[in-house]
Amino acid sequence: MRSIVWLRRDLRLDDNVALFKAACASEEVCLAFVVDPALLRSQRIGAPLAIAFFSALAALRERLRALGSDLAILEDELPERALAALAERIGARAVFFNLDYDPSAVQRDARATEALRAENLHVSAFVDHVVFAAEEIDQNDGRPYRVFTPYKRRWLDRYRFAPRLPVASERAVRRKLLRSEAIGGSRAVPQAREFGFADNPRFPRLSERRALQILTDFTAEGGGIARYGETRDLPAADATSRLSPHLRAGTIGIRTCVARAFCRLGDPASGVRRNAEVWLSELIWREFYQMVLRRFPHVTDGPFVAAAADIAWRDAPEDFAAWSAGRTGYPIVDAAMRQLTTSGWMHNRLRMIAASFLTKDLLIDWRSGERFFERWLCDADLAANNGGWQWAASTGTDAVPYFRVFNPITQGERFDPHGRFVRAMLPELDRVPDRFVHAPWTMPPDVAHSCGVRVGTDYPLPIVDHQLARLRAIGAYAPVLGRATHGSR
Repeated sequence: MRSIVWLRRDLRLDDNVALFKAACASEEVCLAFVVDPALLRSQRIGAPLAIAFFSALAALRERLRALGSDLAILEDELPERALAALAERIGARAVFFNLDYDPSAVQRDARATEALRAENLHVSAFVDHVVFAAEEIDQNDGRPYRVFTPYKRRWLDRYRFAPRLPVASERAVRRKLLRSEAIGGSRAVPQAREFGFADNPRFPRLSERRALQILTDFTAEGGGIARYGETRDLPAADATSRLSPHLRAGTIGIRTCVARAFCRLGDPASGVRRNAEVWLSELIWREFYQMVLRRFPHVTDGPFVAAAADIAWRDAPEDFAAWSAGRTGYPIVDAAMRQLTTSGWMHNRLRMIAASFLTKDLLIDWRSGERFFERWLCDADLAANNGGWQWAASTGTDAVPYFRVFNPITQGERFDPHGRFVRAMLPELDRVPDRFVHAPWTMPPDVAHSCGVRVGTDYPLPIVDHQLARLRAIGAYAPVLGRATHGSR
């Protein structure tokens, strides 16, 4: 039997559940990807994410061609139509794919499954982009978790009892890959300009080989995982794994990452174990947000906490434009936004700071920020992006308390104490002394003159007074989410 593996967010050969299952059930396997022009031209996809996927597709096709096969790249707004045509052309009798919890993907897959089965094709779907399916980690009464910590405990208990290890899909399928001549012609790998995206060499390029090398370096003895918990919040340190774009495109499997983390939990050095636990916890956060998206799909266009729908957000287009452009007058916020729009990626601590500033200091609806991030992040993932924004905006599950308003000055001083990151992103502040770099408007005139910065001209004055904005935010949130002891950090 010939089978098709329909790839989506799983652009790799190894540790791919659908590919493994297809290899076990078939004599020959053809890998296919369906380009959706309507989706690529929608507001949901930005250049960094599209270019990341295009690069991963190119790398996968090159690998398959080196093995004598090919990646069938199809194009249709109805993937089931393209897949049915491919199946007829190559004589395939089955389609295998991995599940996606994005509500629009759930609808697409249900429609495609029905249509393909109507064409007498066997269709099978599998859990792959998470370790445990959304329904597998529940409370004792069967209800889904709403708070991360008990979810994490249950997740760890289940994994230790029955670990989900990487599947050897590449080894299983190597000798079963359909030859390129049998696959025939298909479209070229998409190019950014085809869909109106401006290419940028600073946007990440992805491949399975590159992802595995990053993971290997990060988890090796002396690698970044050994200091992760101590340095991950320092944007100038480049101390994160940088695997999020690869997990988003699926150039690496989540089981592979989790297995490596567990290997380091057995390290004889207690410091390494502690830091590995922190990284593993971040991987479980990813699972938690995927579960929330699947079990509570209303979060895609509304708050998780129903009462939060009554928050009176400000309509402030000029403030939103200043935030988007990195011109708020708060250096750590502006540096974060410049990093995003120039590189297609943002450090996680900075994502929290930028989101808090937009939703609390500017009192602008979190959905506006979520959509902006979605268009600029190379790792834009609905579950993680939505979860992070709702956490910062105090509207989501396990959210930061509404009265906690990040102070952008103290956040900068704490996580970029010498201003190295700020200066790298904001060269106009390059000569500002450390003690003023996170609040340059407080410089005495002689200091400002000596470092050549005219605040209000070369760099903007703050668009809002943080202390007043904090009180305004609490005033807007308190009647809706309840009163509590005010505090900030």
